[in-house]
Amino acid sequence: MAYIAVTALSHVGLVRDHNEDSLVVGPWTLCGTTTMSPQTLVFPLGRPLVVAVADGLGGQPAGEVASELVVRQLALLGPSLDGAEAVENALNACNRAVHSATAGRPELTAMGTTIAGVLVRADSLLSFNVGDSKVFHAAGDGLRQVSVDDSPLPAPGRRTTSAVTQTLGGRRGQSTITPHVATLPLAVGDRYLVCSDGLTDPVPEEAIDAVLRAHDDSKAAYELWKAAIEAGGPDNITLALVRIGA
Repeated sequence: MAYIAVTALSHVGLVRDHNEDSLVVGPWTLCGTTTMSPQTLVFPLGRPLVVAVADGLGGQPAGEVASELVVRQLALLGPSLDGAEAVENALNACNRAVHSATAGRPELTAMGTTIAGVLVRADSLLSFNVGDSKVFHAAGDGLRQVSVDDSPLPAPGRRTTSAVTQTLGGRRGQSTITPHVATLPLAVGDRYLVCSDGLTDPVPEEAIDAVLRAHDDSKAAYELWKAAIEAGGPDNITLALVRIGA
């Protein structure tokens, strides 16, 4: 019987004083906290399963509130999502919910979050994102990013940028979003990495690829976290590894 193994962790890193990341794996959410070790959950392949990481916007109020709100909403909506249009509608609903949560609460004004994840179905996988958190396909011929960064090109001589051009919430008053959603074929052995930029900013893509070529599941998650920490751990680090097994 085919199954989905999801290994996840979330860590504050070495610089931030609290964790503004949240994640959702099916009905399970982890919000604004640190896991002591990678956790693996196993689900039967068939019923829609959402796996996603939300990275609360730094430099603005209550990023952890925005990211938690979004993953809890996706945990509720996940089993009903049946295609790209449903995913887009869910992300738009999350955007409205973040904006609505600020009404009458000035301490939450302009809070926002990115979101990136996958919806695993019986015969296909949908990748989705708003913002600069990422989804990668770890294939035999190398790592391939399948999400679309909502960020400008880095400055000359730099590999990354902290600027982001689209988020859930993040502005005063209602804003509209254009979610990125892609439908991909699914097969036993497929692996996907969903992560916040606390991993991808300090750790180059080729280093992530090397870890995923050498390891699966908990060992891979641990080694990715370790690489981010050894690179200075400048931001919250949250990741989920999705593997299709049989």
